[in-house]
Amino acid sequence: MLDGYKRDISYLRVSVTDRCNFRCVYCMPADGVKTIEHKEILTLEEIFQIIKAATKIGIRKVRLTGGEPLVRLGIVDLINRINNLPEIDDIAITTNGILLQEMGTDLKKAGLNRVNISLDSLNHKRFHNITRNGDLKRVMQGIEEALRLGFHPIKINTVVVRGVNSDEVVEFARWTKEVPVHVRFIELMPIGTSSPWAEDRYVPEEEIKDIITDRLGSLTEIKKMKGSGPARYYKLDNALGSIGFITAMSNHFCSKCNRLRLTATGGLRPCLFDKREVDIKTPLRSGINEDVIAKIISEAVLLKPDRHHMNYGWDDQRVMSQIGG
Repeated sequence: MLDGYKRDISYLRVSVTDRCNFRCVYCMPADGVKTIEHKEILTLEEIFQIIKAATKIGIRKVRLTGGEPLVRLGIVDLINRINNLPEIDDIAITTNGILLQEMGTDLKKAGLNRVNISLDSLNHKRFHNITRNGDLKRVMQGIEEALRLGFHPIKINTVVVRGVNSDEVVEFARWTKEVPVHVRFIELMPIGTSSPWAEDRYVPEEEIKDIITDRLGSLTEIKKMKGSGPARYYKLDNALGSIGFITAMSNHFCSKCNRLRLTATGGLRPCLFDKREVDIKTPLRSGINEDVIAKIISEAVLLKPDRHHMNYGWDDQRVMSQIGG
């Protein structure tokens, strides 16, 4: 389906939970956020109904997010049901990876195609400090398991924060020479708890590129890979993996945005940085049929703005885990 700016919306990002087993410094306060009552969260059956209806308006790709999606009971069964929808040709998940080693085999059998793993440090102590309670060893074991199982591509999402992990850029880039992972450096966005200090800690794409090329040599741009979305990809000489850049701040990609978000509480959000949401949970629970659900989704698509306005600050009381990563 085309939105008001002739962009083809074919990608639905679905937050299956607001819960997370990490407390990352740029995402939420140290003591976490108030959890939403269980009855306010969409059931897995409701999520499936919405996804099934969304295929009627052209949704072909689904990404499950959170919070941390792997803490949601029944997530494997949900993936299996989505995989059985003939219109869906790609199912992906964004995870912190800590449960991936134990759940990877079941996820693969259910039909999961790809995994994105959020990882902001390769230093054990620093990783624990950034996540406030994460275990880097378990995450790395999860990545190894994903490689063994043949998920492809395996993308590593690294938010670069000046003075926090910006000195690890070269180490992350060097990793792609040795292992077939695709490291994506993400510019820090002023969202949630990071909003007050994001401007001072933000590192632009060009600065990251310069650091890498100064130490490791030139970067060669490569063709887009499956599910590349907004990232631009490059490769070091003889590297097994690649290096991507997601430049939401320095060079926004809104003109090519093809996504719609579904929050865990049943709000259709046309743009991450736009507070407007269309309530689909209330009519869904009133018993509307699939065609009406599809109509509501199409109306939400038409609310997509031409671009985000992140530079004007975050004007939402919720943090990223409550909206959907």
